Amino acid sequence: MKLETFSYLPPLSAQQVAQQIEYILKQGLVPAIEYVAEPNPRDHYWSMWKLPLFDVRAAAAVLTEIEACTTAHPDCYVRLIGYDRNRQSQTVSLVVRRPSLSP
Repeated sequence: MKLETFSYLPPLSAQQVAQQIEYILKQGLVPAIEYVAEPNPRDHYWSMWKLPLFDVRAAAAVLTEIEACTTAHPDCYVRLIGYDRNRQSQTVSLVVRRPSLSP
């Protein structure tokens, strides 16, 4: 199933996901993690893992939360979101784990 632009590339490594997180943080965006068992192109609502990570400044903390979400929901897709505080909208979104490709 193709979910976004990165779906057409090989799965991102942990280092590549960390680079995406660093980009999100450098842009001043708020990272958040969401998950869903079966994504549907007509349903844009995924369950949020905890609250958005407002005070996080390090990629390692976001990676830890992604791993916690993956451990708690091993059969779900996990997506990383970047919220823009000023525009009050989601500006970055990418799937970082898939059930069939998770380690």
